[in-house]
Amino acid sequence: MAKKQSGITPLHDRVIVKPAAAEEKSAGGIIIPDTAKEKPQRGEVIAAGPGKIDEPTTVKPGDKVLYGKYAGTELTVEGIEYLIMRESDILAIVS
Repeated sequence: MAKKQSGITPLHDRVIVKPAAAEEKSAGGIIIPDTAKEKPQRGEVIAAGPGKIDEPTTVKPGDKVLYGKYAGTELTVEGIEYLIMRESDILAIVS
C-alpha cells in the first residue's frame, strides 16, 4: 500500500507523517513564542510502506494519528517538514 509523495516512498513498515501545527495560543489566550512551543504528537499519514511479509501495514494515507513525543526522524522535502517512523511508533488512529 505504498504511496509516493514528493518523491519519497517508504519501505517495509515505515510511515511518513506530516506533523500537525504547534499551538499558537494557550487555552487562556496567551501567545506562545516559538521557543516554548511543544512538539506536536499528532499528524496525518502521507505515505505508508507495504509492511513486513507476515504483518501488512494497518495505517493508510489520510489517517490522523497520535505518536510518541520522540518518535520518528525529521526530514524536510521541498520546504515541508515530515517525520518518518516505524508503524509501531504510532500509538493510535484518531477518528
